[in-house]
Amino acid sequence: MATVLITGGTGMIGTHLSEMLAENGFDVIILSRNPQETARETDLHTSRQAFFRNNGNIYYSRWDIEKQYIDPSALSNADYIVHLAGAGVADKRWTESRKKEILESRTKSSELLVKALKENKHKVRAVISASAIGWYGPDNGKPFVETDPHSRDFLGETCYQWEKSISPVEEIGIRLVKLRTGIVMSSEGGALKEFRKPLRVGAATILSDGSQVISWIHINDLCRVFMYAIDEKEMSGVYNAVAPHPATNRELTMTLAKHITNSRHFTLRVPAFALKIVLGEMSTEVLKSATVSSKKIEEAGFYFQFPTLEKAIDDLY
Repeated sequence: MATVLITGGTGMIGTHLSEMLAENGFDVIILSRNPQETARETDLHTSRQAFFRNNGNIYYSRWDIEKQYIDPSALSNADYIVHLAGAGVADKRWTESRKKEILESRTKSSELLVKALKENKHKVRAVISASAIGWYGPDNGKPFVETDPHSRDFLGETCYQWEKSISPVEEIGIRLVKLRTGIVMSSEGGALKEFRKPLRVGAATILSDGSQVISWIHINDLCRVFMYAIDEKEMSGVYNAVAPHPATNRELTMTLAKHITNSRHFTLRVPAFALKIVLGEMSTEVLKSATVSSKKIEEAGFYFQFPTLEKAIDDLY
């Protein structure tokens, strides 16, 4: 079976994707700065000292973005690369130093992959790179499609540089797919974790007037999109990885509240000015509507197991 090399494989998406790939018979190599520690120091095989096994057919190997190093043996074993590496956009307040970290963690890791692919022997057939719907600005009256220009705000420029930094792999004859992911719905973390917090005390928190549109995707469907992009040889270029039916902030909050509190909750509205004080520049992403089209990925033959918010939340909770 084929081997998939993953950057950013220890994050929420990477962990879920690694397990899904392994369950479907793929060998998975996750790049880590400390592979022995990450894999709990379990050797894979004496003839492949660079690898350390976690469980099953998931392995770990070393890379260092700052030193621009990647284990050549990890690259030589890979048939496909899934590029997920990047500092969490919503993990910390957007100071200038944090914004630099968010950008460079994406562009420098892409540059390392490109450099390694150019300088080392390999058999890589395709690179599937994450991007994000942060590429798009606020709604312009119709759903965003892949050919729409990037926004000139921080996330738009970051996504532009992110995609640009991985694009040179096409110049060396490798198929490249860029997936602009929406807000990922998972019970293990991400956006839903933040929405759940006030529901512990029965508060269904509506941000601003709650009318802002969220383009989202269930974690299982997102990982299936990555697998589909690996298998579907005709896929190349940019695809939006979002469910077919976006939802408003109010719809998301109330659907989640119904499942978690059995409708025993009260509604709490957080005004826009309070969000701006607490979140700073990041509040623009919370307050904007981003209606993004899934038409292109569906026309490529992909079907969603969780096309509606109700189905997604029902599955997760």
